[in-house]
Amino acid sequence: MAKKYKIEFFDESASILYTPSTLALPKNINKAAFGSKIVRAKIEPHPNGRTVFAASTGLANELHMPAFLTDIHCFQSNHMLLLGPLVGIFTSGFTPFETRPAGARSNMFAKLLSAQSAAGVVPFLFGEKHIDWEQGFINGFFYGKGGWESRTVPFPNAIYDRLPNRKSEKLKNSREVKEKLEKEYFIPWYNPGFFNKLEIHEQLFQDVWASRYLPETHPLTSFHQIERMLADYGMVYIKPMNGSLGLGVHQILYDRASGAYFCRYRNTCNRLLKFGRLETLMNHVFSKKQWDRLIVQQGIFLITDNGRPVDFRIHTNKDEEGNWHVTAVAAKVAGPGSPTTHIKNGGEVKTLDEIAENEEQRKNYRDVLSEAALELARAIDEHIDGIIAEIGFDLGIGTDGKVWLFEANSKPGRSIFSNPSLKECDLLTRKMSLSFAVYLTERQVEAPGEMFP
Repeated sequence: MAKKYKIEFFDESASILYTPSTLALPKNINKAAFGSKIVRAKIEPHPNGRTVFAASTGLANELHMPAFLTDIHCFQSNHMLLLGPLVGIFTSGFTPFETRPAGARSNMFAKLLSAQSAAGVVPFLFGEKHIDWEQGFINGFFYGKGGWESRTVPFPNAIYDRLPNRKSEKLKNSREVKEKLEKEYFIPWYNPGFFNKLEIHEQLFQDVWASRYLPETHPLTSFHQIERMLADYGMVYIKPMNGSLGLGVHQILYDRASGAYFCRYRNTCNRLLKFGRLETLMNHVFSKKQWDRLIVQQGIFLITDNGRPVDFRIHTNKDEEGNWHVTAVAAKVAGPGSPTTHIKNGGEVKTLDEIAENEEQRKNYRDVLSEAALELARAIDEHIDGIIAEIGFDLGIGTDGKVWLFEANSKPGRSIFSNPSLKECDLLTRKMSLSFAVYLTERQVEAPGEMFP
């Protein structure tokens, strides 16, 4: 298994790399690599017996390795020692402004790249226009104590997909970059694509263990379908197949006593409308919506906090050995009159301590939610194409104690980390998002050019 080491740089024009005294290497190691760049170098144990790497400025310049690095991993392959890994974070929406290269998302990426030392990797931000295919280099963006700076680096050892939305993902240029780097350069590309709600449901429905967390879900096809589900559950949700951030979510309720139908949704503000007939409701609220892009889902009566429904965001990540972990658990309390718990709809993020009555209940919530999230993560990993290393789950606990899956997010938002009590979880999720590249790089070193999910 790859190990993290400190790295220092010293002024010398020759290409020299001193290795930690505790690192046992064959005497015939004579090449150093950083990303796709490989050069011949004098490689010897540290002359002072220290347990750090020390690279000459000459070697750093040849490898295009930033001299501000402090922590890295190393990987041995035949006569070569690879330092890194170099991790490219692929996105779009770049601006010409040096202090905000990714526009409004620059701060989010700055925080992600700031986890470099904790993860022991070398992350940088780039887009399609920053690639020099002929020379085999990328003009990437790094973030350090001095803020943002652009540097030319070799092609990376792994690529973390952070495209902002489905529109950017479907662009021809984005698809061509991914295909070329994966198939021609054999660079593993992780967390590709946004999940389709219906596809995830159908895949998990085939899994014996995962299926028990699924509420009844179907493509929206008819009034009769909604009537039947309302008769069974008293409440349903109608939502976009490819939606996010709670946009377009409608809660439909049927009151048996009055025979009335209610629709709760958000349109500039939270709204609640009453109708005498379901057909009237659908024609009024959904007349301009394309039904073939909507799903209808069983409504769940959830546990509450001061009378407001609560669901949970469970953040899961793979570690540098490829194993799944729960890295964050947060409660999301619905805003007054909101159909969802999203902050933009008036929702509030709380910790388990803030909503649980006692330690026993808090432990129970954490245990059942973590068990469900890990089972679901493993099932999605098995049934969905691509290298998946991070999933955000929206789970609910019904009034009967049963856990339900509402959504799985391949590129989970970070709004829950606005709660100061989740600061450590924020750092952990960022660190693990990057350190998974250690696992991918190690596999590539062991089996060069092998494609693997």
